[in-house]
Amino acid sequence: MQQIEQNPTMAELTPLTMAVLPKLLENGQPGCEVIETEDSFTFRTPPSRFIDLACKFYGSSLKGRQAGVKDICGITHKAPISIDPVSGMYFFPTSSPLSHACSWISHSHIKRIEAASHQRTTLIFKNGYTLTLDVSYGSMMNQVQRTAQYRFLLDKRIRHLWKYGGDQIAEPFV
Repeated sequence: MQQIEQNPTMAELTPLTMAVLPKLLENGQPGCEVIETEDSFTFRTPPSRFIDLACKFYGSSLKGRQAGVKDICGITHKAPISIDPVSGMYFFPTSSPLSHACSWISHSHIKRIEAASHQRTTLIFKNGYTLTLDVSYGSMMNQVQRTAQYRFLLDKRIRHLWKYGGDQIAEPFV
């Protein structure tokens, strides 16, 4: 695995991103590790700040995405978000996004979830990668289900728009 330390002003998550995890850097500062299907990268920014930068890369912000979730399905705490619904990038936080200990998990990459000892949960990703987090099985399942609900409702809205010519250019002069 290649390790690249960066201090991003913008962040691009891709459909290959499986998780954004908290990582304490050598100087004691909070950073994050971005786990992709075949690589990982370390950044000098906490996970939720990295997610915010990724949202901004795709034209919104973490707060904007959270407000959208609240409007669509009423979730206000530990809200799942869509970084980019077109490419299927839906992530959910494992704890409060305000905490530097919060991990962000890609809903699309999860194959299975198993209860682990000491109120922990093991995630098995589609590529075989496993990750055990200090989150109870019940809490993790709740986050997965809430993400699925949000994903369904947002997809339904997007499909409705495309049904009525959402691919047309909005400018009247064209």
